[in-house]
Amino acid sequence: MNYLIGIDLGTSSTKTVLFDEDGNVIASAGKDYPLYTPNNGWAEQKPEDWRNAALETIAKVVKESGVSADDIKGLGISGQMHGLVMLDENGDVIRPSIIWCDQRTEKECEEITEKVGAERLIEITANPALTGFTASKILWVRNNEPENYAKCKHILLPKDYVRYILTGEFATEVSDASGMQLLDVPKRQWSDEVLEKLDIDKNLLAKVYESPEVTGTILPEIAEKTGLSTSTVVVGGAGDNAAAAVGTGVVEDGKAFTTIGTSGVVFAHSSKISIDPKGRVHTFCCAVPGAWHVMGVTQAAGYSLAWYLDNMGVGYKDEAKEKGCSVYDLINADIEKTPIGANRLIYLPYLNGERTPHLDPDCRGVLFGLSSMHTKADIVRAVMEGISYSLTDCKDILSEMGVEVNDMMACGGGAKNGVQRQMMADMFGCDVNTVTATEGPALGVAILAGVGAGIYDSVESACRKMIHKDPSKECKTNLENKAKYDKFHEIYKNLYGCLKEQYKEIAKL
Repeated sequence: MNYLIGIDLGTSSTKTVLFDEDGNVIASAGKDYPLYTPNNGWAEQKPEDWRNAALETIAKVVKESGVSADDIKGLGISGQMHGLVMLDENGDVIRPSIIWCDQRTEKECEEITEKVGAERLIEITANPALTGFTASKILWVRNNEPENYAKCKHILLPKDYVRYILTGEFATEVSDASGMQLLDVPKRQWSDEVLEKLDIDKNLLAKVYESPEVTGTILPEIAEKTGLSTSTVVVGGAGDNAAAAVGTGVVEDGKAFTTIGTSGVVFAHSSKISIDPKGRVHTFCCAVPGAWHVMGVTQAAGYSLAWYLDNMGVGYKDEAKEKGCSVYDLINADIEKTPIGANRLIYLPYLNGERTPHLDPDCRGVLFGLSSMHTKADIVRAVMEGISYSLTDCKDILSEMGVEVNDMMACGGGAKNGVQRQMMADMFGCDVNTVTATEGPALGVAILAGVGAGIYDSVESACRKMIHKDPSKECKTNLENKAKYDKFHEIYKNLYGCLKEQYKEIAKL
């Protein structure tokens, strides 16, 4: 039997999973690490923490499984995107990594837009300048820490730093590199034009591979520490969402997934590149060679429900504790007793500004139509509907761009909630399914490693073999419900236009 390892380098922890070639989990291990906020709006982590977590968890799964090192044929890494890792000429870390959620680079985004041009930037990188992306972080270090920038000889993304530790190779791959704002996304290579206009030396960047391509093998000293073999191949891997797509089988046209974590994502596969000229959704290279994905992101999807429970729904928590049940069992029971439209109550989930479709940092959450008749059941239903409307906005933009979806998978925390899944199926107008596997990104990059190691012919054929829908959790569209939701969704969409200028005014106060 052949075996594969998938590493999922997240923001709060790294998880390493050992799979057999059929996708069964043999062993898994995780390790947490801190996030640092030295100033308001800053977010940093120590790359050394990622290194230690990866080495420790690899060693643990290899030892616990008892699998022979020679039978572990490939390893793939999934990672949090956009983080900036800077190494000196000796390959040592210069400063903590500025990670994806850091917000310090607003001035640098203006600099990028001015130097490249707003339209041209979207044409090349498929996205407007955003504070989360890596290019603005590079400029921030150059503008504010010139001594560190002068020392820098290598720029890597988080997962690619772990690759360097494992293989000694400076490499990245197209899906993660797409989020740096330095890649020519249509051409799947570094953009000489953007690099020249931003005066960034191309030699600082790693070689770009396709996600299933072999980028190196395990170094002898790492093999000794982890129990791996020096013949184990390490493939390109993928950014977290691109890896999750492979791990849920979203690797062919017509397929998409929705995930509801803190934020919400609607992610669709496309064999043809499609770029939104307004920059409302992200277009990146995906983990399938020669294909792309289009992704809408909402800021406060699952977070809206968490915020409600912490501030307005404390009674649900107390009751759940008293009855010994899940708080979501109580919420779902109330939602199912409340009509579609929550008795004419609409929630806008813009607690921390919004990305898709508004790109507006000033907009905020709203409960519209609140009256004395409304109960906590109405409010919690409105919150869940508002989350689903925001995800429907994302899907509608994909349709507008010609990226049609007829097979939607649900993953993340929201996938576990049958009421939420049914709500999405009714609003989306397509069936919503889940997969039997729960490892997501780790399974996705293990599949990529299997392709690189020659176990599978292609990413698509590997997914057909290893990914299976859970028929017991299928949610089919109810067209009668969809017609009702559509009426409230129109009001939901119009509310932003009515409030847009007022959001700006209140932000000034």
